[in-house]
Amino acid sequence: MRILGIVVAIVVLALVLAWLTLRGPDIPYEALEAKYTGGASRFADLPGGFRVHYEDEGNPTLPLLVLLHGFGDSYTSWDRWVRELGGKFHIIRLDFPGHGLTRAPEGYQLSADKLADLVDAFAAKLGLPRFAVAGNSLGGSVAWQLALRHPERLNALILVDAGGFANETPPAKIPLAFRILQYRWGRALLRNIDNRPLIDEGLRIDVYDKSVITPAFVDRWAEFQRAPGHRAILMSLNPASVNRASAAALGQIKVPTLVINGENDVLVEPASARKFAAAIPGAKLITYPHVGHLPQIEIPERSAADVAAFLQAPP
Repeated sequence: MRILGIVVAIVVLALVLAWLTLRGPDIPYEALEAKYTGGASRFADLPGGFRVHYEDEGNPTLPLLVLLHGFGDSYTSWDRWVRELGGKFHIIRLDFPGHGLTRAPEGYQLSADKLADLVDAFAAKLGLPRFAVAGNSLGGSVAWQLALRHPERLNALILVDAGGFANETPPAKIPLAFRILQYRWGRALLRNIDNRPLIDEGLRIDVYDKSVITPAFVDRWAEFQRAPGHRAILMSLNPASVNRASAAALGQIKVPTLVINGENDVLVEPASARKFAAAIPGAKLITYPHVGHLPQIEIPERSAADVAAFLQAPP
């Protein structure tokens, strides 16, 4: 019994030390805003208690392009596209609730259709004219749902490794964070720890060119996820709200559509891009060899040039 007591004490001590090592308290919004906002940063208060952070860049007289990031990401995902496209378009990029610097009410449940409605409310608040929308991953799912739910908002649709269809074959690698998310205890754990090691591992699986995942890049992801309430919102995502595309529904999309996808994306396989292109009338498909889930980060010049050529092509 004495030995058993010692073993139990050691286990408990190890668990306490692990918790003290892994725990990640919230980082106040004020600290994050002081570090990450710049001259282009703006905030929009929307009904329901949302304070949406966005960046407004470029000449307002140019055609408008709205950029939507993926799960766990932020407006910073588009830094290089803004650099490449800023002289050709008026660009607005926003943070979803639970991401970046956007504040949301306690208990908000993340889903692609609700995010599409939020983008519609955001556009109404700002009085935006019709715009082209580009979305990556979860943002891609939001973009095509926006095209279906609020078609009057759009004049073009760009899907970048977009969520919508379940993979035909199991991914060769699944980030550990996604595996933990499948369990209730896992979601509870991820709501309270510093997820930086898991973010680092997941991002390196996401991309083909590992050199783009720098320590500063991972630090930014991890710090945004530690904003008050963000981890709880991230853990609330229902995957079914992302992978719910159907050819019949997508066939109703009428705006010019560009579908781009990395051929080495292990999260959204290239077959999904082909399904989007086949289902959306007149859609154009471009795939990139030796590119993973984040073309806007891995090959920003080439992917941005393809977007510019698509949007500026004569009707």
